[in-house]
Parts: sequence; C-alpha cells; structure tokens
Amino acid sequence: MRVLFLIFGFITLVIGAIGIFMPVLPTTPFLLLSLACFIKSSKKMYNFVLNNKYLGPYVKDYVSGKGIPLIMKKRAIALVWITISFSALIVIDKIQLKILLFTIAVLVSTYIWTRKTKEA
Repeated sequence: MRVLFLIFGFITLVIGAIGIFMPVLPTTPFLLLSLACFIKSSKKMYNFVLNNKYLGPYVKDYVSGKGIPLIMKKRAIALVWITISFSALIVIDKIQLKILLFTIAVLVSTYIWTRKTKEA
C-alpha cells in the first residue's frame, strides 16, 4: 500500500507542478493530494514538498492551519467555473454530463469557500 501511495503522490506532485505553469490545472489541490499520499508513504518527500521554495508556498498556510488566502480562494473558484463551464457548454453534448459537471463545480466551490480563510 505504501508503494501505491508513493506512486500516486509522485503523479499528483507532477500534475501540481505543471499547474504552476498552466493556468487550467489547479496547483494547490494536486499538491495537497501529493502531501496526503506522502504522509502515508515517505516523510522525506512530504518534507521536500512542504519546504520547497517553489511548491511550499502553495500549501504551507493550509497545512499549518492558517487557512487559504481569500484571493487564492477566489482564483480557485473562478478557475473551476471557467474550465467546467467551457467543458459543459462547448465540449459536452449530453445533458447528464453537463449536470454532473455543474454539480461538481458547486461542490468544489463550496468546499473551497468553507475552508478557513487566512488572516491578512
């Protein structure tokens, strides 16, 4: 099981790192997922992500319990709605899939918005 967590941690770490350069990929959720996998598989990789000068700032405040900066919440929610709306309104034809996508957008937005907000 440890090996599976390690592999999935590396996969989500790579996706999160790519998200730094590609605005359509959300960086923070993938980095948090990689941290969750690494905490169960490799303390060394967990510390690497958390203390990395490029990756750490995306997740340190959340992991330390300080919360998510308000501007980051707004950006993340906007990105969710832009990408899902594009997919649902332009790419997807089936109404069931459109409903599913918008339901996911509502749930993800609600989750992000209800997380603790970091004090300025």
